[in-house]
Amino acid sequence: MSNAPLTLSTKLLYGVGQAAEGLKNGAFGVFMLFYYSQVLGLSAALAGLAVGVALVFDAVTDPLAGSISDRFKSRLGRRHPFIYVSILPLAIGFYLLFAPPAGLSQWGLFAWLLGFAVLTRASMTLFHVPHLSLGAELTDDYTERTTVVGFRYFFNTLGALVAVAAGFGVYFAASAEFPVGQFNVEQYPHYALAISISMTVVILISALGTQRLAKTLRQPPVDWQSERGVFAQLWFELSEAMSNYSFRWVFFGLLLIFLMVGVDVALNLYMNTFYWEFNSTDNLLFFMAAPLGVMVGTFFTGTITDRWGKLPAVIWGVAGWMFCQSLPIVLRMAGWLPDNGATGLASFLISVKFIQGLFVAQCLVSFGSMIADIVDEHELLTERRQEGIFFAAVAFSSKCTTGLGSFFAGIALDVIDWPQGAAIRTAADVAPETITHLGILFGPALAIIGIVSLWCYSHYQLDRARHEE
Repeated sequence: MSNAPLTLSTKLLYGVGQAAEGLKNGAFGVFMLFYYSQVLGLSAALAGLAVGVALVFDAVTDPLAGSISDRFKSRLGRRHPFIYVSILPLAIGFYLLFAPPAGLSQWGLFAWLLGFAVLTRASMTLFHVPHLSLGAELTDDYTERTTVVGFRYFFNTLGALVAVAAGFGVYFAASAEFPVGQFNVEQYPHYALAISISMTVVILISALGTQRLAKTLRQPPVDWQSERGVFAQLWFELSEAMSNYSFRWVFFGLLLIFLMVGVDVALNLYMNTFYWEFNSTDNLLFFMAAPLGVMVGTFFTGTITDRWGKLPAVIWGVAGWMFCQSLPIVLRMAGWLPDNGATGLASFLISVKFIQGLFVAQCLVSFGSMIADIVDEHELLTERRQEGIFFAAVAFSSKCTTGLGSFFAGIALDVIDWPQGAAIRTAADVAPETITHLGILFGPALAIIGIVSLWCYSHYQLDRARHEE
């Protein structure tokens, strides 16, 4: 590690790998709950429970992958071997997740979803945690770290954008038989195959492109071994990480943010289909708006954090997200928005979503850079360089987007008595009060959680002056 500026090619080759997680999260988050519940007829609570249970495995595998890769030695480096191993099971698991056999019962669908959700997420762990850790190893410069994380989130968001665009623009486009394209059950396996191939390609490009850097990065000390067992060592390292004051508060704040975003992502398609009554074109533009906002926002994060600091960028980003989440619902309930289908409604909602993406970029990029700074502080205190164990926590928080988010979204749909099954295709098939409850849940009720997260971030102490000290 050094303070020498990184080349553009290094940043690009590193960042492009993150498109794999974006592809997975975009498809998983937008379509998975809707596919199993509304298309296949699985209870929303069971669908959410399956993804929630899969998250329990992540709570173990994420820090385990971080801990092992921190101490791993090979001619390929600490991180790259895990990245290569992840490719095949990730592609297979994701494809089969969207290709269950016909005729499965409720519990059969639940078991299929649970099994391949676990495989997909565990495989993503093998890639995601080492890849995040690799980014923190590339530079120890306080400012350039934000740039590296910006590249990572740019490609992450680009992957999500491609997943959504391919879904609504190609595989689930409206047709005479399926005017609401996301109900076309036969297209889901084809869509999953395309996403699986795309994830494989970008991971290989990133891994092979950054392989030359492995020999120049820090290696674990020769004597860095432990007499503890694997899980005892893992518990020791997690306890040590959580003892860091700034990290502890950032982690819980980050967990709440990803929980909010997860519920938002899981319910977006329900909102657009039944609350706003979007057509396929509106859906395509809407789901592209936030990723485009994030991608544009990443270009400004470095300037903002360099001038005002990383913590203010996070606070502004969270507050902006909360405002954009609540605004359309509040305006609709106040009677200040036109009826569904009216000229200008879709454009307004798409614009709000784009602005929300600009705010989200400030949160995500600043978070990643803050964690890298915390790793430096931890090394000062312990004399051990452990990017893996800290970024495992970030990876776990990120997975809460499609884990806890989908879990709570599924439970919430059952609480408001949301009807399931492919026969429910338009707002006319749902009671008006149920649709109103969906809007309240999606907007103001969800945004309230952000207040708690802001309180958590207020405890962060590692600013530029402290980092340099």
